[in-house]
Amino acid sequence: MKADILKSYLYKGKDKNDIKHFEDFLKEINFDVQKYIEYVIYNNLDKLDLKCIKEIILALHKNLNIKWLIQYEFDPLQMQEIRLGLEKGLDVSIYARPEFGWEEMRQIRWGLEDGLDVSIYAKPELDWKQMQRIRLGLEEGLDISVYAKTEFDWQQMGEIRFGLEKENRCIIYTRPEFDWEQMEK
Repeated sequence: MKADILKSYLYKGKDKNDIKHFEDFLKEINFDVQKYIEYVIYNNLDKLDLKCIKEIILALHKNLNIKWLIQYEFDPLQMQEIRLGLEKGLDVSIYARPEFGWEEMRQIRWGLEDGLDVSIYAKPELDWKQMQRIRLGLEEGLDISVYAKTEFDWQQMGEIRFGLEKENRCIIYTRPEFDWEQMEK
């Protein structure tokens, strides 16, 4: 009975479709969420999107520090990337910043999981595809300094990385004025 009252309070003003998805989530999990819903309401987090509340509940259930989830107005996918990093014991302070979208956060998280020096690409001026090309180069042990530059778009970075993988002399086309199609030749 108390759980129903809490949920009705939590659902106030929320989209019916979001409520259905949240209810489905509650059916899938195998732990009592009442204390977590109470925590959310008590700490005025009930105004958040239900998908964000789901991430908070999952983090609370695993005794994770949720300050990283609620520090800024993150969307649910950003919160998920932060929660996954917390679950793995990663230093999420590196990417739990509003200037990173969830895709950038994921590239940084994957790099941290692999023990890479993510400071090379954990930069807001890079998009997730650029970050991915740099991360893949680091994983392969390539000299990414050749292409880990903001003046190269992700496609150019990919072509330079490909050239480095094949041990081609790609120095000729490591200039931003060559587009990726020219580099491909």
